[in-house]
Amino acid sequence: MRRWIGIGTGLAVVWLFVRGVTPETVVGEFLIGLAVGLPVAFAFRRFYLPNVAVGARLRGLPYAGVYLANFLWELLTANLDVAYRVLAPSMPIEPDVIEVPLRVETDLAITTIANSITLTPGTLTIDYDADRNSLFVHAIDGRDRDAITDPIRTWEDYALRIFDEERDPGDPVPDPDRRAAADHGGETAEPMADAGGETDGE
Repeated sequence: MRRWIGIGTGLAVVWLFVRGVTPETVVGEFLIGLAVGLPVAFAFRRFYLPNVAVGARLRGLPYAGVYLANFLWELLTANLDVAYRVLAPSMPIEPDVIEVPLRVETDLAITTIANSITLTPGTLTIDYDADRNSLFVHAIDGRDRDAITDPIRTWEDYALRIFDEERDPGDPVPDPDRRAAADHGGETAEPMADAGGETDGE
């Protein structure tokens, strides 16, 4: 298959994340993404790198499909959850900002997860700290951090495969404090972060 066709299709998938979709609009938005992505990929085909890890990209395709399906499910349930919170007389809302340390490290993987968070109602990626390799996420209700981080960890498991990262799904989340200290040539005695990004001192 010509590379520009595969890249154009990949751009169409990215278009879904940029636009934000529902189960009713995903097909139409994907076709729009193809209409935009294929001509762009064809126009810039001369600028592609000569060597591409085709095998790794092909191995990542099934995970990309599962990632998209999981994202659409979270999108649907998050819409229902936010609608309930808005309509409930007690308005069960307690906004908070939480740190979510990441295992993925490539720019594309981080951007994909950050956009997925932002496109999901009730959560918004507000910042990324490169030293700590952490996203800072604003949540409509921050009382249950596991409910916020569990979908993110699931997306990250698939992203590790899609983008052929060094770590494997199920690997522990690196401690962002130790990472930041190492980047600056120091040491820290901060406790290790768990999979949700919380530490014993929080």
